[in-house]
Amino acid sequence: MLDEGVRYEALSVAMGATVRPLSDFQRNNPGKTPDNLLTVEGFLIGSVLGVTSLLQWLNPVSWLAWGVSKLFFSEDKSKATDTKLYVDEAEFFDREFDYDFTNVSDSECFVRGDEGYKRPCGWKRIALKVLDKYGDNTWLGPNGFRTHSVTGEWPVSYHGTSEDGAKGIIQSHYKAGARQLYGRGIYSTPDLSQASGYARDFLSKTNGKTYRMVLQNRINPAQRKICKRVDYWLVPVNDGTSEEEERRIVERSIRPYGILLREI
Repeated sequence: MLDEGVRYEALSVAMGATVRPLSDFQRNNPGKTPDNLLTVEGFLIGSVLGVTSLLQWLNPVSWLAWGVSKLFFSEDKSKATDTKLYVDEAEFFDREFDYDFTNVSDSECFVRGDEGYKRPCGWKRIALKVLDKYGDNTWLGPNGFRTHSVTGEWPVSYHGTSEDGAKGIIQSHYKAGARQLYGRGIYSTPDLSQASGYARDFLSKTNGKTYRMVLQNRINPAQRKICKRVDYWLVPVNDGTSEEEERRIVERSIRPYGILLREI
């Protein structure tokens, strides 16, 4: 469906860091596991809060040591910008649920979590292995083609990655129209065309094509605030919230389960 190189380029753009398969690391380090192993749960933290929060979550001791060293040495170098992350493909991707919507055109109406669901027609989806990663799978609903919603299922939302993936997608405000500012938090939308307008494009070094990337999520309806424009959904994260509490808010509020790519 997609070149393997494009798959990892998309991950790298989303994370704001170089992402490579675990086999690359093990080729030079047989029998070892890297500190910066990117899991699906880590992807959630990194894509929403940024790679710095991810690194703190992955290895708080080494990150603290690096922070202390910054107090005593004048070198101003970002730990995040030269970060390399690795993924165990068998645990990260769920290729069974990859899907090519490029030539799909829906005439039926779909519902997820009691909200309308517009499938990502015209896009290709790289599926993440989220089954059994967050306790039970009620939030996803049952597998298979269906137009109806089920009890306990979360609605589908989309969000474009930030211009700098390393910074995540939490925003101090969001201008959805004249004089409409909705506050700091995690913004997403049930309308893929809206998310596409805020998405980041990248030129693939693998095949020379340009792609636009959007993340496909499920969002907890109990944590979501519907803005005055109903096609904008906000999970509030107030200024002054600690990094630990931000991670807790993210983990209970929104869960990416697919990376969408469209050639432009």
